[in-house]
Amino acid sequence: MTEALAIRNNLEAQRFEATIDGQLAVCDYQRQGHHLVLPHTLVPPSLQGRGIAAQLVQAALDWARTEGLKVRPVCSYVAAYMRRRPETQDLLAA
Repeated sequence: MTEALAIRNNLEAQRFEATIDGQLAVCDYQRQGHHLVLPHTLVPPSLQGRGIAAQLVQAALDWARTEGLKVRPVCSYVAAYMRRRPETQDLLAA
């Protein structure tokens, strides 16, 4: 079972972030009109494999849905995450 993270939307830095064991994990975004571009997700190597990136990306997707935004997954991790989850397909920008 993956631990639930305290994820914040840092609007000033344009990223979803969580601090785990004193280390910062992030999912960067750029809001461009009616689109949310997700260019980069970073989880420190010592924290990888714990589902942290997935939780960060899901938080970003949930926010996009709430804000009525379409998502452009530039980050390869985000693109793969969305491909594996049919329930996110309606968020993809045309």
